[in-house]
Amino acid sequence: MKLLTSLFLVAALAAPAFSALAQEAKAEPAKAAKPDLVKGEASYTAVCVACHAADGNSSIPENPKLAQQHPEYLMKPLGEFKSGKRANAIMSGFSAMLSEDDMRNIAFWLHSKPVKPGFSKEKELVTLGERIYRGGIADRQIPACAGCHSPNGAGIPAQYPRLGGQHADYTQTQLYAFRDGSRKNSDQMMQVSAKLNDREIKAVSDYIAGLR
Repeated sequence: MKLLTSLFLVAALAAPAFSALAQEAKAEPAKAAKPDLVKGEASYTAVCVACHAADGNSSIPENPKLAQQHPEYLMKPLGEFKSGKRANAIMSGFSAMLSEDDMRNIAFWLHSKPVKPGFSKEKELVTLGERIYRGGIADRQIPACAGCHSPNGAGIPAQYPRLGGQHADYTQTQLYAFRDGSRKNSDQMMQVSAKLNDREIKAVSDYIAGLR
């Protein structure tokens, strides 16, 4: 009888521990699948290559270079296009065809491709662009772009995108979109671009194109 009582006591004491372990197991998020670069290249070739080129280095100034971009950042806009948080008729249509695994595979494959360097073209604006990018405009509370995107435009993985070498036309269009509110997926960028005039946006976009 004493043995039976002891067994019941042990079971009663152990039950909360097993319950806690079970709850922890349920609460622990599933680990993301390891990216498959072969599948990433295949998906990219089928869906993205026409606008962004075979290696992610778009030759069309209006379309961004995607090569060497941080994969965590690339997955963010794809998810936003798919959900409708970010509006673009073309990208919304293409992203709708992609699963989360497809997006991850494409993003990591693109990250593995080296970005081709770009060039600044506006000689009369390069000094202004450099000043804004590296030091901001203190009296108008405009922060330096380098603070988030790094001095050479490499960005910070999972937080801020790589900008170095990006087409000036594309960067300029996005800054205008943040400023006029047609792109709303970053409060920080909307606040910064709202303080920049057209000349300043053109200057900093051109300077970014030459970063490497």
